[in-house]
Amino acid sequence: MPARILIIEDNPTNRDLITYLLSAFGHWPFTAHDGEEGLEMALHERPDLIICDVHLPQMDGYEVARWLKSHPQLRVIPLVAVTALAMVGDRDKILAAGFDGYIAKPIAPETFVREVEEFLQGEQGTTPLPASPSPVSPSSPQSKVATILVVDNLPVNLELARSTFEPFGYEVITATGIAEALPLAYDTAPDLILSDVNMEHGSGYDFITVVKADPQLSAIPFILITSTFLHANDRIKGLSLGAAQFLMRPIEPQALLAEVEACVRKEKKEDTWQPF
Repeated sequence: MPARILIIEDNPTNRDLITYLLSAFGHWPFTAHDGEEGLEMALHERPDLIICDVHLPQMDGYEVARWLKSHPQLRVIPLVAVTALAMVGDRDKILAAGFDGYIAKPIAPETFVREVEEFLQGEQGTTPLPASPSPVSPSSPQSKVATILVVDNLPVNLELARSTFEPFGYEVITATGIAEALPLAYDTAPDLILSDVNMEHGSGYDFITVVKADPQLSAIPFILITSTFLHANDRIKGLSLGAAQFLMRPIEPQALLAEVEACVRKEKKEDTWQPF
């Protein structure tokens, strides 16, 4: 069931990544940049769950937790720490402050939402602390599956791509724009290109036009992805330029992985087919 989730995080990259993942799975996240703003939002919004960083400016996560758990109406809201702390005693300190559990940084996009949702199950305030903060990862493949060139001017989207594909054996090469991406495409000969549509210096439409016009690059499968889909003609335009898929954000990491795998499998099948 969709939940209203307050994220208290001062790092914009982490905040955007968590927001994106929760939105992709149908939840309604809203954010605060520091502890004081987080407490104010908790009072007015009464979220179903609160995710809080431990290291925050001015009022840290421990103080936020103690304040929330002392409030008669807010104390029942599940409170989850997201932290890179891993020293002996950190777990006990987090619990003693009032957190119901924690998720370790860096978060694993493929498992993060499932970890968060565990704290929404059952009665509020009674969710047990996970036995281990270590995410469950797919087993390491023996060889590289394929190489993906990911082009996006937002660091959070590039990091999400790495976290989504690399655990499954893909080599991920990143670029922040067309000028950086083209030389990489020539040098690495990727098995697939995944490009955002709206970028600061040249669009994904511009990039795919260049790629498909070049004999050395034209056979590379190309996926366009965007969070600013304005008109049905946008998708038609992307596909008419040669895109194998035109995807919309937010998209679940598993769904994005499936689209990429389908394109890579199709390319390999076509490369190995021989006429009679």
